[in-house]
Amino acid sequence: MKLKHTITTSLLMLTAVYTATAQRAQAPKTSYLQSLERPNEWVDSVFNKLSKRGKIAQLFFVRAHTNLGQAYEDSVARVVRRERIGGLVFFQGGPGRQAILTNRYQKLARTPLLVTSDGEWGLGMRLDSTISYPYQMSLGAIQNQELLYRMGREVAKDYQRIGMHMNLAPDVDVNNNPKNPVINYRSFGEDKYNVARKSASYMKGMQDGGLLVSIKHFPGHGDTDVDSHYDLPVLPYTKARLDSLEIYPFKELINAGAAGVMVAHMNIPKLDPTPNMPSTLSKPIVTGILKEQLGFKGLVISDAMEMKGVVKFFKDGEADVMGLIAGNDILELSENSARAVKLVRKAVAEGRISMDQIDASVRKVLTAKYWAGLSVKDTINEHNVFAGVNRPESYALVQELANASMTMLKGGQSHVRSFSPLRRTVIISVGTPEVTTFQRDLGSHYPNSVFYSIDKNANANTIAKVVREIDAFDQVVIGIHDTRSRPSNGMVLSADLKAFLKNMATKNAMFALFANPYNLATLPGLEKSKGLLVAYQKEDFMQHAAASVIKNQLIATGRLPVTVNTFFKYGDGE
Repeated sequence: MKLKHTITTSLLMLTAVYTATAQRAQAPKTSYLQSLERPNEWVDSVFNKLSKRGKIAQLFFVRAHTNLGQAYEDSVARVVRRERIGGLVFFQGGPGRQAILTNRYQKLARTPLLVTSDGEWGLGMRLDSTISYPYQMSLGAIQNQELLYRMGREVAKDYQRIGMHMNLAPDVDVNNNPKNPVINYRSFGEDKYNVARKSASYMKGMQDGGLLVSIKHFPGHGDTDVDSHYDLPVLPYTKARLDSLEIYPFKELINAGAAGVMVAHMNIPKLDPTPNMPSTLSKPIVTGILKEQLGFKGLVISDAMEMKGVVKFFKDGEADVMGLIAGNDILELSENSARAVKLVRKAVAEGRISMDQIDASVRKVLTAKYWAGLSVKDTINEHNVFAGVNRPESYALVQELANASMTMLKGGQSHVRSFSPLRRTVIISVGTPEVTTFQRDLGSHYPNSVFYSIDKNANANTIAKVVREIDAFDQVVIGIHDTRSRPSNGMVLSADLKAFLKNMATKNAMFALFANPYNLATLPGLEKSKGLLVAYQKEDFMQHAAASVIKNQLIATGRLPVTVNTFFKYGDGE
């Protein structure tokens, strides 16, 4: 009898695991927003068991890592067990470690945790050993929206494989300030229509794949020159300007069924004249504009509440209280979640916020958990996690996206066809001392070729030696590489190196820029080049794509998603 009981129990557990996994793997029959309008016995049951303190705690999501050691992991476990918070926001670590740790935390939680992460370009934005899709600036060049939808479906699979339910993405900011230090390459570009189309495709792919999303950073962080992680940006524009430009993509995606919206930390005097008021804490912005004017019914999520842009002027937990009063449903990364819950309870007792408002937010959070499949107990399969988030079809899609982003600003295919594999060819990589993937890929096509690598700090003597040696060659290909971890502005090349590039632009050279296109503004002379291909970032998949264009195996169909200067404008592409 004991053996039979054990077998039966095991089968029931396996059935539960399979049911939950299958539920998440398929696109839900109803959207999250539709689920909010329907009666839900599970939501009611969980809600009715929560104390007042327990309800408030459901609105707080805390930081989690798998790369900070056992003591840190244990501290998060204590928060999960004691404070009974609503969810986790995972940051750096690895996928296998995160799956194991998520199982541990879910086991400790009385109410299942909603697990989230920032994955604007997929799991690789936070986790090692995972796939990074191209940055949104690169994707902004692509003309085929269906590729972005497919990317959303793949990202949803990755998230679900390691037990996550919401992606705090996409970024729908219109990057109309080239000097923006925090959005920039994270945006699809400067054109509000392009941003809306691309982000809607990505969002729909994720949501159809069963993943909650949070479009960000409302009401638009694209025209700032201050990073809200470190200070409070001021947006001085009128409501009419904001409504017609910054808010436009949010309107479109809200109408397209976005499950969540993340609110930015920005001071916008024309929307709320309260001195030093971050938009996150502003009731006129969060409730008045987002909820009432735009009619958004889904989850309203704050940007990280530990950022200086919000706590600089509202200290000691007051920001948390004001964030909920303003109308946020979820506060992520409070400086002190236990303190925040106590302060919110005090605010309820003092009449600053009603329990009815808290209850409405709690029901939205619980409905999100139900929609994500958390009504069925499940355990993440901790085996073969690496293979599960490194699928061959995902890598193939990454290359397709890279291929589709290639943007030919000068020369076009006619210039590409003028390069013959039979001629003596010099292939130069600028900005790095190493032989690059781009060079090796081209070298297989040009058998009579040599490689030169010129470091970003190269001086005139070093460059002069290269110039003397390449005079005997018939054709020159130059890759310009930004080797920094993120493709921001301000790529550093020595003055001598810039002079070399300017000189080479007057010759019959083909250039490929593996960098943020804004950097073209600091490379005078390239506008006169015979051939200029923008490949946006340093990764191998971009180098393979650029090499394919130059080998005349791929036609560049991308269009520049931003204006760089008078020579290179939005929409340019041969």
